[in-house]
Amino acid sequence: GTEGVIDDAAGWEAHLDRLGIHLERHRRIATEGALLGTLAARGLTDLVVVSDDAGQFNVLQHALCWIHSERLIHTMLPLNEDHRQDIERVRDQLWGLYADLKAYKLKPRTRQRRRLERAFDALFTQKTRYQGLNELLKRLQQNKEELLRVLERPEIPLHTNDSERDVRDYVKKRKVSGGTRSDGGRRCRDTFISLKKTCRKLEVSFWDYLNDRINQAGLIPPLPDLVAAAAS
Repeated sequence: GTEGVIDDAAGWEAHLDRLGIHLERHRRIATEGALLGTLAARGLTDLVVVSDDAGQFNVLQHALCWIHSERLIHTMLPLNEDHRQDIERVRDQLWGLYADLKAYKLKPRTRQRRRLERAFDALFTQKTRYQGLNELLKRLQQNKEELLRVLERPEIPLHTNDSERDVRDYVKKRKVSGGTRSDGGRRCRDTFISLKKTCRKLEVSFWDYLNDRINQAGLIPPLPDLVAAAAS
């Protein structure tokens, strides 16, 4: 490749070796940083990361998952009947706002955006009979910008459930097999799981895709072309 540019995985692995970065965790952090830097160098900085508020995901433009936020309220333990009623009422209000945000995503309007912002403030600044719930609502209200990121970027999801489903196969495989024995095995596992997930999202049979590639039939277009077509 061009001088100073690493254009394949083997070259990057060798570069990490030259830098004395050998621990897998450190190599992963360096690789993630390099990939993020590559996006920035290509001008792709207007990206949104939706997370459950874990610190490592607070990069680029950050949005928060509504499902995880609701879960914080759902898992609160009421001390009496008044507390239970207030928790249920707040949860009902939150799901109502969530439904309105889903509708906004389909047809964004400026007037509706202002109404949703007011509804957010009313929900998270209210006072209930449960002090613990009041403190949680106040904490969530401080995340207003990230919870309402969808108002300026309606194309992003309101939750991280799809991402969690994507990693579920990795977790199940690791529990069953106890992990891989080598970096090559790990890369092979990750590659095939990623291909299977991508095929499923594109509604392409993974079995047909593998047969097409093994037999070099060329009947199924390259997955990047299918992804680009689906996104257009």
